[in-house]
Amino acid sequence: MLALACTSCSTSMDAMVSTVQDAFRDNGKSSTPRLNPDYRYLRVAIKDRVVFLALGDQDKNALGTIEVWYSSNREVLRLQNGRIAGATGLTTEWRTVLLDEAPLWRTALGAAQPLRWTRVRDVMPGYRFGVRDQLELRLISPLPVVLQGYDAQRLHWFDERIVRSAPVTGVSTNNAQMLPPARYAVDLQGEKAVVVYSEQCLAPDLCFAWQLWKP
Repeated sequence: MLALACTSCSTSMDAMVSTVQDAFRDNGKSSTPRLNPDYRYLRVAIKDRVVFLALGDQDKNALGTIEVWYSSNREVLRLQNGRIAGATGLTTEWRTVLLDEAPLWRTALGAAQPLRWTRVRDVMPGYRFGVRDQLELRLISPLPVVLQGYDAQRLHWFDERIVRSAPVTGVSTNNAQMLPPARYAVDLQGEKAVVVYSEQCLAPDLCFAWQLWKP
């Protein structure tokens, strides 16, 4: 469970979780809860469980809105343009994530070569602050997945992998500790690029797949 540092934070989280629990009409006790159609959801498959997260907040940001998704068990996932911008309540947490250099999906679509950029993150446990990941983003063929409400072949798919990772001290991370590649399926048919499916990892042994879900 998420350990909160102050009473005001705890009160705020309790209020949000109470609101989110209203979205899950059986409070998440079933593997397929009855979902309130007034909310937006992510269906997250992680290890041997499936969890539904409800959109609880949207933080405005010059680089793109950060969506804050909550489970009824106090797990919180923050996404910006489909990428992890924070995660708490899990066995590995990304407390602060800087995505200032992240390329736009349309830019990556039209790039002749893979795009490189740098992400900075703070990871717990282990007090790993200022981990700098040099990432490489490229267009790939559609993955053989079945998506609810979407045709995978009509989406644009991207692979984003770490080519070098180092903490703030500048000591490189060995290959065994690097995260597996992230993959994204992006709907680019409208004016706004929307990531509708992704496979990402918080740690080498903590990976998950999520999809925007339509009740």
